[in-house]
Amino acid sequence: MAQTEELHHVDLAGDGPPIVLVHGLASCLRLWDGVAGRLQALGHRVVACDLRGHGLSPKPDGPYDVATMAADVAALIEPLDLGPCLLAGQSYGGTVVMQLAADRPDLAARVVCIDGGFLDLGRRYPDWERCWKELAPPLLTGRPLAALRLRMRSERAGWPPEALEGQLACFEVRDDGTVAPWLTREHHHDVLHGLWSVDAPALWARVAVPVLLVVAQRPGSQARTKHHDDVSRCQAVLAEHTTSMVVWMDGDHDLHAQLPEPVARLLHDWAGSG
Repeated sequence: MAQTEELHHVDLAGDGPPIVLVHGLASCLRLWDGVAGRLQALGHRVVACDLRGHGLSPKPDGPYDVATMAADVAALIEPLDLGPCLLAGQSYGGTVVMQLAADRPDLAARVVCIDGGFLDLGRRYPDWERCWKELAPPLLTGRPLAALRLRMRSERAGWPPEALEGQLACFEVRDDGTVAPWLTREHHHDVLHGLWSVDAPALWARVAVPVLLVVAQRPGSQARTKHHDDVSRCQAVLAEHTTSMVVWMDGDHDLHAQLPEPVARLLHDWAGSG
């Protein structure tokens, strides 16, 4: 399995149980800033990384399947002497940490999935072309940075300033003041296809460490979440061979950026629980 150069990462010192933070699709490590700082204040050593193709990490031509992404993170963890550690992933990152825990149980003490990890994309979209058509990213290359900043402030009113800056860090700012996503559209296609190709139930069945699923639900919605069935199926598979817990949290998909204090507290408690 081909691996890229070392992933771009931050390493915050601490004597407590180590925690590795993995971002979602088309995101970057900066969305974890609020959580990472709070976890360090609670005594943890915290490492957050940009996955290949994302942020400031190398951007090889490929591959971009989930197993390769997980192997990249494993290659980062080993020389830092972090394992076994708590693996936390948001959205797509949830599937990456599930894969890492399954492939390298020696590196995983526990797993936390923030509004992700429980998605069976192939089941939801039996046809790949339809999946890409519905989930392809918006065309943002060439947008003025100032306009993007205003849009984010409007759509994410009430979010911490560090979360908004983290969102903007997912883009390269060009000399003319316009932006381009660090994750190119071609690589976005490949990453999404890798996620779609995962046999999710088979993956869940291989995870032997305790798993915490933190699921976002929008306040005021009559349905708890559109992912309710996915969460139930994932927990049922996990229950056959390990312990798991589901926590429902009012908020948006990027819970870790929007609500860093409660998310950090959940990770802290899960890392130290018996």
